[in-house]
Amino acid sequence: MTVRLAINPITWVNDDLPSLGAGTSLDTILSETKQAGFSGTEMSFQFPKNSAELGPLLKKYGLVLTSGWYDGRILERNIDAEWAAILPHMTLLKDLGCAHVVYADTSRRAEGDLFAPISRRPRLGDDEWAGYGKRLTGLAERMAGFGVGMAFHHHMGTIVETDAEVDRLMAVTGPAVGLLYDTGHSAFSGGDPVALLQRHVKRVVHVHCKDARKDLLDKARAKDESFMQAVLDGVFTVPGDGFIDYPRILGMLHDAGYAGWLVCEAEQDPGKAHPLTYARLGFSNLVRMALQAGFTVSP
Repeated sequence: MTVRLAINPITWVNDDLPSLGAGTSLDTILSETKQAGFSGTEMSFQFPKNSAELGPLLKKYGLVLTSGWYDGRILERNIDAEWAAILPHMTLLKDLGCAHVVYADTSRRAEGDLFAPISRRPRLGDDEWAGYGKRLTGLAERMAGFGVGMAFHHHMGTIVETDAEVDRLMAVTGPAVGLLYDTGHSAFSGGDPVALLQRHVKRVVHVHCKDARKDLLDKARAKDESFMQAVLDGVFTVPGDGFIDYPRILGMLHDAGYAGWLVCEAEQDPGKAHPLTYARLGFSNLVRMALQAGFTVSP
């Protein structure tokens, strides 16, 4: 099986907290992405939002767009309203050849409260899951018909955060709802990334590769810190630089026939974690471990 390697620009600048990496130019982000060895990139708030500008810009640096995050609201909207809201983003991704959209449902999330304790986050009631799954599946089927599939992102601070919530989501949705598997968010939520992947590897359509520093993760959970404070403290790092069992995870993905993107995504404070240094480390670690797992790595 063949995989391709990409990185998220969050290594250089942070969409949620733009003061991190403030002043970093788009040229620096794209040129260093290429220098580090990656062939793809996900979206950043700094990127042009139309394909006529973004396509030639990425081509200039020898890069392709892999996907882009979208703040979904399907819990709060009907399918038609959500589709109308996401259509410009979907059109950009389709125009640039992306197979999937990174869809995270940020419904009910407290706007602007980046430093709220991790325990203060929205949840679905037991009586809401069935209807939610039906509506999400309907949206995902519309996306598939358009030509860009859904990669649902379980994420800290959202209604689908924990491994148990991922289990429940997979149970109430149809196959059109693909899973964006994120090792770091599984670990941060108190889960087991290996066990989660074992249960749902056949639904995985996109992979975010971030590792975690166990001492900082344990501290954040014990003290009920905010997700953003933990990021600033350095809870995440690139794959192979933390405690998550990447050789086993990549072996499982290989054996299941995964043939998509491996996206290095390790949000850190660029003032503490030099972006190009960590991008290069993430690339070299991912190439080494992917090859050991049996993958062919596309240049």
